[in-house]
Amino acid sequence: MTVRTDLRVYKEKVIMDCREVAESQKVRRDFCVVTVKEIAKICGVSASTVSNVLNNKPNVGEESRRRVWEAVNRTGYHPNYLAASIRRQNSRLIGVIVEDLCQFTTPLIVEMIMKQCEVRGYRTILLNLRLYDRWQDTWYQDEEKLESVVVPALQELESIKVDGAIYVAGHGRVIRCFPKSYTIPTVIAYAESENGRFPSILIDDEAGGYEMGKYLIAMGHKKIGVLAGVASNMHSRLRLEGFQRALFEANIPYNPRWLLHGTWQRESGYGNAEALLATGVSAIWCMNDQMAGGVYDYFYEHGIAVGRDVSVAGYDNMSESSYLHPRLTTNELPLSEIGRQAAERVIGMVEREAEGMGQENGAEGKDDTHMHKVGIGGVAGYSKTWVPCTMVFGDSVWPKEG
Repeated sequence: MTVRTDLRVYKEKVIMDCREVAESQKVRRDFCVVTVKEIAKICGVSASTVSNVLNNKPNVGEESRRRVWEAVNRTGYHPNYLAASIRRQNSRLIGVIVEDLCQFTTPLIVEMIMKQCEVRGYRTILLNLRLYDRWQDTWYQDEEKLESVVVPALQELESIKVDGAIYVAGHGRVIRCFPKSYTIPTVIAYAESENGRFPSILIDDEAGGYEMGKYLIAMGHKKIGVLAGVASNMHSRLRLEGFQRALFEANIPYNPRWLLHGTWQRESGYGNAEALLATGVSAIWCMNDQMAGGVYDYFYEHGIAVGRDVSVAGYDNMSESSYLHPRLTTNELPLSEIGRQAAERVIGMVEREAEGMGQENGAEGKDDTHMHKVGIGGVAGYSKTWVPCTMVFGDSVWPKEG
């Protein structure tokens, strides 16, 4: 059949051929085992032309491209990814390992990873380690526990020949549980790779703490109570460093009496509110919205008006913070952006490796971020990318008069 064939006759021929193929396979239309050669026969083109169309190559005429996609849609054709990966020595498959899918930071990161991979023509496979479900809060520094579930997951990714992997942490810290023999191009999201072994995409907590400190100071507050998370936690440490930098720049002395550590839970916000108020602070900054909710609870029970009497601010902009009244001033975590940049970074590594350039230290995912290099024994390692938070202004912080 040639391009000059009458369009009506051509369409009828395509429909008949597609029906014959589907009937001969004796399978459902939406899972029709049709081959590239059969699509080529239906369209009157070569198998290489069909392959070029399916791979979005530019060197195909519009008429041939239209015919191929019409036949693909009518037959329910699906590429054989396994066979293609054997031929090309790649799978266009990205493995995503998450420490716990139920951790509130994880779903948005994973959703954007999957979306960005789809846009770039890659599929994803998701492995959920369920670390919080298995061991609650006891696994952070227990390398033996971590390795018992992480290593089998990495071996599974190696066995199915993924092109690259993204490890999504549920808890900000240094990740050390990757065996030395592991070689898959990998990116760490929401945590930091040990010694810069892998690129890391993290929240810029130091900048977030700094911006919150600057805002509270600009609102006239000098006695600011801070309810941090666990003292050893990376987020607590970096947010506090940024806050202290804001105090220093404003020539406000840092008072350690105005700092208390909680557990990140709402109950610890309630339990620490009284002690912070006793120090005479005019504002309380909680390092997450759950603890801020606990402070709200305490204020409500004791007749203290949020904002008018004592200002309150949070951090992370969790969905539950929208139910607090007055609306909480907080800092939104850039979770979707972390996922997007992680996907872009690992795809860049995979494609550079496929081109024979190796896993170079690239600049993908810069955008509106802050980056710095780390070292491995004097040799430059992969970069850490810091993604900034976004201030969300509510009604919980009032100007301090006098």
